Amino acid sequence: MASSAATPPPVLHAQSSDAKAADRFSQSSAGIWGAAVFGVMLVGGLIYIGSKLAADLSIVHSASVFPYVLLGVALLIALGFEFVNGFHDTANAVATVIYTNSLAPHVAVVYSGAMNFVGVLLSSGAVAYSIVNLLPVELILKVSSGSGFAMVFALLIAAILWNLATWWKGLPASSSHTMIGSVIGVGIANQLIRGRSGVSGVDMEQVKKVFTALLVSPVVGFLLAGLLFLLFKLLAKDKRLYEAPEGTAPPPFYIRCLLILTCGGVSYFHGSNDGQKGMGLIMLILVGTVPTAYALNHTVDKGSVTTFAAVSTQVAGALHNYEDPNVVLGESQPELEQFIATKHYEPQVLTALGEMVTDIRNEAVSYGSLGNVPAEMQANVRNQMYLTSSAFALLPKAVGAPKFNADDTAVFANYRKFLDKSTKYIPSWVKVAVALALGLGTMVGWKRIVITVGEKIGKTHLTYAQGASAEITAMVTIGLADGFGLPVSTTHVLSSGVAGTMATNGSGLQMSTVRNIALAWVFTLPAAAVLSGLLFFLFNKIAG
Repeated sequence: MASSAATPPPVLHAQSSDAKAADRFSQSSAGIWGAAVFGVMLVGGLIYIGSKLAADLSIVHSASVFPYVLLGVALLIALGFEFVNGFHDTANAVATVIYTNSLAPHVAVVYSGAMNFVGVLLSSGAVAYSIVNLLPVELILKVSSGSGFAMVFALLIAAILWNLATWWKGLPASSSHTMIGSVIGVGIANQLIRGRSGVSGVDMEQVKKVFTALLVSPVVGFLLAGLLFLLFKLLAKDKRLYEAPEGTAPPPFYIRCLLILTCGGVSYFHGSNDGQKGMGLIMLILVGTVPTAYALNHTVDKGSVTTFAAVSTQVAGALHNYEDPNVVLGESQPELEQFIATKHYEPQVLTALGEMVTDIRNEAVSYGSLGNVPAEMQANVRNQMYLTSSAFALLPKAVGAPKFNADDTAVFANYRKFLDKSTKYIPSWVKVAVALALGLGTMVGWKRIVITVGEKIGKTHLTYAQGASAEITAMVTIGLADGFGLPVSTTHVLSSGVAGTMATNGSGLQMSTVRNIALAWVFTLPAAAVLSGLLFFLFNKIAG
């Protein structure tokens, strides 16, 4: 009994350790040298962005300054979303290395920012356009009009407002949920304005695909991190792995290397996945304000156009085999727009699609390359390509549409790749701008979310093995999702991973925090949808 009384209770020891860590944490900042490194990156990035943007805009000849002002405001709002995204999602990546003393906060933030930067630069753009594909095609085709700008501003501002609100409360809410909710809200509002069913303008199959990824990934994070933690206990017998860090002492060398590696991996895949969410919207802004420079991918050269012409002839011939010879067609573009809007197939749709394929081929061949398309025709050619690609994507799902054989299906898929390459691309300077906005957001607002993940999910301090299990899970899950072009939430995967290790260890969860995170998870999508829908009504009214 005397020996027992002389030993401090474990809870008090944990509190003492946490107090030391908290003191070290509260005294940390971005760090002078860390801020200097990021400052150099920021200045270099701004110079690169400015030079590339100036070169792109040099071919634009506008007598009015309004498009440039609109472009500047829209880009600031879009990059503002990525800046706030840095508060939320990138901060999660550094929580475990900070709370296990693997890296000092200022080192972790700069390291994470650099890996995010690389991830964004090497991203494919697939996730970016999986978000854009949720939007009503009719609004994308009218992105240069008042309703198009109302759409972009409404969903971006709604996403920023909700992200700021949840960040202020220190809740690791999902920027992915926020953005997708905003997109759905705009789509429903657009249909209500036009007097149609509320969901007819939203690609519900794409919504289901994206939402399934968002729904399943936290469950995977919880279970996989818990299993990994059990595996650690089974294979790694070093008792230090399962104890709270002592003050500011770093973990064992091998586990420290693993934690730093996985932090970098999570940051990289976050940049590659989450960093893309605003890119597609930035491209819509660029197309809407300065279509001469950005409506078409000017890197598509004469050789590619020659190949495209041959494939187009093959596609037109294949479509002709399925056409109804008795169809009398008016104009092809309105017919395809009606098909996309209603998703209702009529025989004239196939005839219209064949004519559009031939028209696009003739235009591309006559101009030689997409860069040679006249300024006044850039937006029109883009709309034709985008509409045609969307129609091909919808055909296999349309009731009453003909069933294509395997060879023709492969030809159509190859044709769509060229169309998408011509209209769905991301310039390098956009990637640099997004990467800098994410990094700057992380350096400014990382602490609130880091504290929540590190201190408020479990009842005990995060151990080394728990941190490693959560980070490995997040890195693998986000990496796989990125490979499949699916947007997932870094926030939910990592925080659910931490919760999974706490539950597996029997450490206990702080149910108030878990409840608040769950409520934010449940309400984020509908709240963002309502907010963006109301803003779209307002902005659409102002734009006339």
